[in-house]
Amino acid sequence: MKFSICNELFEGWSWEKLCQTAAEVGYDGVEIAPFTLCDRPRDLSERQRDQLRAITRNHGLEIVGLHWLMVKPEGLYLTHSDAGIRAITQAHLMDLVHLCRDLEGKVMVLGSPKQRNVLPALHFEQAWALAREVLIPVARAAEDCGITICFEPLAPSETNFINTADQAVGLIEEIGSPSFQLLLDVKAMTSEAVPPEEIIREHGEHLRHFHANDANLGAPGSGDTDFVPIAEALRDIRYQGYVSVEVFDFRAGAEAIARNSLAYLREVFGNPN
Repeated sequence: MKFSICNELFEGWSWEKLCQTAAEVGYDGVEIAPFTLCDRPRDLSERQRDQLRAITRNHGLEIVGLHWLMVKPEGLYLTHSDAGIRAITQAHLMDLVHLCRDLEGKVMVLGSPKQRNVLPALHFEQAWALAREVLIPVARAAEDCGITICFEPLAPSETNFINTADQAVGLIEEIGSPSFQLLLDVKAMTSEAVPPEEIIREHGEHLRHFHANDANLGAPGSGDTDFVPIAEALRDIRYQGYVSVEVFDFRAGAEAIARNSLAYLREVFGNPN
């Protein structure tokens, strides 16, 4: 199993220091939240993209891909009733596809719960149709660039649009692109009625990326979520992607979280040090 870590945990760190630490701890890759680099993908010059790529490679790491796609700039909205806002959002996602390609990433995680909520004036079915309209051309662009966009079902406490893996797979099947697939997140799966390991086994056909965290919003191994059956399920479906650490409680400190998370994941997955 390959392990990566999301970069927003290392707020204020240089890319050099982040990569050096991630490599020393033992990670295989780093996953980037684009808003930590710039407000708009086009703001990141070709030279800056080259530097990020080179530093990452020099430390023996991969840039796995991108997540938190629509935090910046403000005003993006996947399911908005205003066609102009949807067009801006679609153009932004297209730019991120090209950024991901330039950084040699392979996946883009489409979560961004606040930017996809069903607006009060709309029904769920209307929001679904609007999201599909935005995403079909983006998925085609991703195909051309060798990128896979992974839709992330999220808990009802975070969004009212697509809360289960079943719903996400329904959208995936309607988009109908090999470059539009599924991400599963441990924290989010714990909000469903069935155990995470059952969700993994049921939807393994579409699973292309995986986020590791605890139901308590902390690091894997920091709470009550048992990763042993989760690891078994990922092995059972012959999962070939990354397991990427994404935490939301940074109080323990970036380096401690990175070390403790990887130590726990190696233990439950049976990976050697």
